[in-house]
Amino acid sequence: MTDVVISGAGPNGLMLACELALAGVRPVVLDKLPAPSAELKANGFVGQVIRQLDMRGLYPVLSGQPEPPEPAYEWMFAGLPLRFAGLADKPMYHLRIPQPRMVAILEQRARDLGIEIRWGHELVGLIDMGDQVAVSVAAADGDYQLETSYLVGADGGRSIVRKQAGIEFPGHTTGTVSRVAHVHLPEQIRVVDRALEIDGYGHIPFRHNRLDRGVVMVMMMEPTRPMIGTIEYGHTPGSAEGEMSVAELRGSLLRILGVDVPIEEPQWEGPKANLRIDGQNTRQADRYRVGRILLVGDAAHVHSPLGGPGLNLGMSDAFNLGWKLAAEIDGTASPGLLDSYESERHPVGQRVMMQSQSQIAMMSPGPEITALRELFGELLHIPGVVEHMGNLLAGSDVRYDVGDDHALSGRLVPDLSLDDGRRVAELLHTARPVLVDLAGGAAEPVAQDWRDRVDVVDGTIAGGPAAMLIRPDGYVAWAADTFTDADANRLTAQLHRWVG
Repeated sequence: MTDVVISGAGPNGLMLACELALAGVRPVVLDKLPAPSAELKANGFVGQVIRQLDMRGLYPVLSGQPEPPEPAYEWMFAGLPLRFAGLADKPMYHLRIPQPRMVAILEQRARDLGIEIRWGHELVGLIDMGDQVAVSVAAADGDYQLETSYLVGADGGRSIVRKQAGIEFPGHTTGTVSRVAHVHLPEQIRVVDRALEIDGYGHIPFRHNRLDRGVVMVMMMEPTRPMIGTIEYGHTPGSAEGEMSVAELRGSLLRILGVDVPIEEPQWEGPKANLRIDGQNTRQADRYRVGRILLVGDAAHVHSPLGGPGLNLGMSDAFNLGWKLAAEIDGTASPGLLDSYESERHPVGQRVMMQSQSQIAMMSPGPEITALRELFGELLHIPGVVEHMGNLLAGSDVRYDVGDDHALSGRLVPDLSLDDGRRVAELLHTARPVLVDLAGGAAEPVAQDWRDRVDVVDGTIAGGPAAMLIRPDGYVAWAADTFTDADANRLTAQLHRWVG
């Protein structure tokens, strides 16, 4: 009998496995691929998940830099620039790393934590037996069954777990076709400051360029490995056939720009992006949990990749679920804790789909959309609008209902440092709840009955609260500016609710 089986060894499944292992639960991870994929799906992380990775000590490993993450000074919405330079608190973070490398790092972390990853083992069936789930697995050396207390589907947008659990996946498919590929640029295509100069057309900047007949994406993130992409509207989903080619992408550029762009097949060795999205799905599971079956990542929600929200959403699912599922397994969870995974994360998925659909609409052709973009561009010169949009795209506007009304409660803890130099993010490396007692030790006695599960840290933060209780996922469960008897009672109630 296994405590948890995770179907899918992509970034979300591996991250969830690591979170469970830090809490003392070692899952079995299944993946139908014989080895980690070399396919270049994601190009990096965007948004608040970068701060959560920092809270696990993973940011230096992923970034190759010893310094903590720094916020970005600009981002984009539907190809329109968002400039954060004038904001006191810049909401957006960005870490560029190809998906094969991030998977390799997370796989090694998982193995270091004692997690069993079975490559080439495909979940092909399941039976929910009420008190456990029976999982059928197909493997090269023979099919077999696993019995598990909980099953998590991290197996992508076509999730077998979701389908066999009977979970609906409502939404719609937009009539677009997107293409992106690494290409070789011949000498007649000049590259100036990561932009292209096309004979017969002119300048195409480094960004998503919305034009009269579609979108052209110039992604010169590596000087020797240029990527070009297009989005065409008015497409009939399902009409594209076969594997996407550079010749097909060249034809798309011709239709949009009206001139031939003589891109060629890339000439370097190694993995190359080559992707077509034939009809953009925007769908969300109507439930993230059915009994002992749960969903994370693309198994729970799919949406447009515009703005890069995918891993921010999916890996934040994993951070939210891991400690709650572990507490349920070890018997310390308070009633309703595991159910809060769906109640907290489902609305976040809805907001991501809202903003991603808005971007698809605002990139579409037509004079009405041109007028809308002109108006929206004016709004993006208003600092309050820029701040709102940045928080929306980064996911830093997420506030869970944690049952406490302090301004910090329900939000991801700010990037604070104690007066002795310790960063609050460093206190969360072990993925345990942390009570930061900044009231001279007054809060510590309240947590005595939970000392086996809560790390109590004494210190001071200039201008900070008197104390705060931080959940393992980095969200503040309780905070107080003073520490009275009423504050102690509130802290006790929150410890019961979140620690058990």
